[in-house]
Amino acid sequence: MAQGCCGPQAAERNAACCKVEALIPIDARGQIVLPKDLRERAHIHPGDKLAVVAFENEGSVCCIALVKADSFADTVKGMLGPMMNEIMQE
Repeated sequence: MAQGCCGPQAAERNAACCKVEALIPIDARGQIVLPKDLRERAHIHPGDKLAVVAFENEGSVCCIALVKADSFADTVKGMLGPMMNEIMQE
């Protein structure tokens, strides 16, 4: 799998890769539609899962990010793996 901007080494890369892609409405049921061009460039297909990550500031959600579930799992493994190795060595 190609390393995305949300992989384990993301902190080492320049955050300038992030940009506003679109302004999308939320319908009466609380649903959104990701633009087709963005879905294609992100290789998001029907049935794929996205992790919803909320960022809070002073108790209020200020930012919401969508991360492909497989990328998110790799990021978590990248963060927790070294900690688990250290714990197992003790």
